[in-house]
Amino acid sequence: MGKNGAAHIVWDWNGTLFHDNEAIIGATNAAFAELGIEPLTLERYRALYCVPVPKFYERLIGRLPTDEEWETMDGVFHRYYLEHRTACGLTDGVPTLLADWQSAGHSQSILSMYGHEDLVPLVRGFGIEPHFIRVDGRTGPSGGSKAEHMVRHVGALTGVEASRVVVIGDAADDAVSARHVGAQAVLYTGGSHSRASLEEVGVPVVDTLAEAVAEAERLAA
Repeated sequence: MGKNGAAHIVWDWNGTLFHDNEAIIGATNAAFAELGIEPLTLERYRALYCVPVPKFYERLIGRLPTDEEWETMDGVFHRYYLEHRTACGLTDGVPTLLADWQSAGHSQSILSMYGHEDLVPLVRGFGIEPHFIRVDGRTGPSGGSKAEHMVRHVGALTGVEASRVVVIGDAADDAVSARHVGAQAVLYTGGSHSRASLEEVGVPVVDTLAEAVAEAERLAA
């Protein structure tokens, strides 16, 4: 598709297509409680959050968690999140945006750091899977960067050129992973990062996914 001039969006899932901020904050605070860390507000979370996640914890406790602490906190986080994600839904306007992008002759896919076996049925359950030529979640241990996963993801997109790819996500790591494969990025303020922290990355920052899609079309032109 890319060779014929079509643009391609690689969508992030958590905090971007899937509006799960409340579940993420609750799960994070449940994990923090294991180390006696005070709960975070959404605003403080957005100001401090970074990837890889153990570095985020270091910002809060002054050191990296031990392997045992990380394993415990990661387990608590995922148990809490799994229980509470059921109350979360797609970000406003997502089904229409996906359909319109596809109708315009472009392609799109999902790359998420959420576990692959959990991601695929979740996407399918919202009835939006047919809009994507590929849906990839994280394989292997959690806590790393998206960059290595992006290399595999973009490499598996048949006929899509990296120069016509735009990554849309809510975290600085989305832009880093895009840069890693020669793609471009647009960052969305509705998820895990504050606008101030996103603007430090040096890519377009928008407040709605409709703006993100419009910016992606411009960047890939």
